[in-house]
Amino acid sequence: MDFNEIATVSGKGGLFSVVAPTRGGMILESMDEQKKKLVVNVNSKVSVLGEISIYTTDKEGSRPLSQVMQKIHKEFDGDTGLTTNSDNEELKAFLRFILPEYDEDRVYTSDIKKVVKWYDLLSKNYPELFEEKEEKEEKAAEKKK
Repeated sequence: MDFNEIATVSGKGGLFSVVAPTRGGMILESMDEQKKKLVVNVNSKVSVLGEISIYTTDKEGSRPLSQVMQKIHKEFDGDTGLTTNSDNEELKAFLRFILPEYDEDRVYTSDIKKVVKWYDLLSKNYPELFEEKEEKEEKAAEKKK
């Protein structure tokens, strides 16, 4: 699994894994303990994590969420110590530590809360997302033997 196989749906909390495309949309499965299936149509606002970026003030203008998540994992290894109820200034300081060039005018506290919530969910339930590419290739090679 990678960040291109994980989606978020506007109006629905949490993250979903992409199960299969349908004629008029896609089938998603919640990534929490309930594993509920959801069919979304083409009119639903679905965002794939691999396509989400965080605004920055550098010349690129944004940083892919997957890179930010990888950096969070390198620094905190699964435990940020934050929740969605954490103080706004604490959340901003956290993102400033991870991504010093993030655009404070265009990245809202609610966005940072989502990043923290999503990271917590993914690091607890899907730690393989944060393995280095080399480790993944070695494991795949071992399975083939």
